[in-house]
Amino acid sequence: MKLVIAIPALDEEESIASIIGRTLQARAVIVQRTAVTDVEVAVVSDGSTDRTVERARQFGAAITLIVFEQNRGYGAALRSGFAAATRDLVFYTDGDAQYDPSEMTLLWNALTSDIDLVNGYKISRSDPVHRILIGRIYHHTVKLLFGLKIRDVDCDFRLLRRSIFDRVSLETSSGVICLEMMKKIQDAGFKVAEVPVHHYHRVYGKSQFFNFRRLFQTAIDVAALWVALVVRREHTRRLAPRMTADALPPPPRERG
Repeated sequence: MKLVIAIPALDEEESIASIIGRTLQARAVIVQRTAVTDVEVAVVSDGSTDRTVERARQFGAAITLIVFEQNRGYGAALRSGFAAATRDLVFYTDGDAQYDPSEMTLLWNALTSDIDLVNGYKISRSDPVHRILIGRIYHHTVKLLFGLKIRDVDCDFRLLRRSIFDRVSLETSSGVICLEMMKKIQDAGFKVAEVPVHHYHRVYGKSQFFNFRRLFQTAIDVAALWVALVVRREHTRRLAPRMTADALPPPPRERG
C-alpha cells in the first residue's frame, strides 16, 4: 500500500522546515510499523512570497515540491495536491506546524477495511481566545446548516482513500473546501472514523484566515456552498469519473 502526504503552505518560511522534517521522521515510522510500503511527501507552495520554497528545496529529493507562482487559494492548493496523488492513500495537514505528523499512526490504526476516511478532531484548540470563539461559532453554524455528523470539520489532519475522488469532485478554491469535501463525502455514503489529535500553538507567523476581510469572504463562500450543496444538491445527481484539478493548469513539480 502506498501513501502520499500533502502539505499546503503559504508564507510559512519559519515553520516549513520543521513540519517537513517531522513529516519525514513520521514517514520512516509509518513504513516500519504499518503495511504502507512507499510514502511520498508533496509540499504545495500556494504563491508564497517569502522563503518557503527556498527552505523546502533544501530537502532535495526527499520531497516533491509543487510551486504556484500566484496565490490561488487554500482550496486550489489542496485540490492540486489531491489531483496529483496516484497513491492508494492521501494524508494532508497544513504547513503551519500546529499538528504533529507522528500522530498519523493514530489515523492509520483507525483505517479498517470498512472505513474510507479518518478525520482528526482537536482534543483542545491551542489558539488565542478570539480564534477559539470564532472557530466554535463557525463549526456549530456549518454543522447545523449542512447537517454534518463529524465532530470537527475544520481539523486539517485527515487520512483518505484516494478512490474517494473517483466519485467526489471538489470545486472550491477557498478555505471552505474542507466543508465542501466533508459534506460531499458524507452525502456519497463513505464511511468516516474520527480520532482525537493534539493541536499546538502557532510558534511562527500568523494565520492567513483570521482577519475581517477573509471572515467576510468566508461567510459569502459558506452561503454559496449551502445553496449548492443543501438547496440544489446537484452533487448527489452526478458522480465524477475521476478527480481532476478542474480549471487549474497542471502543477509544476520539482524533485531534488
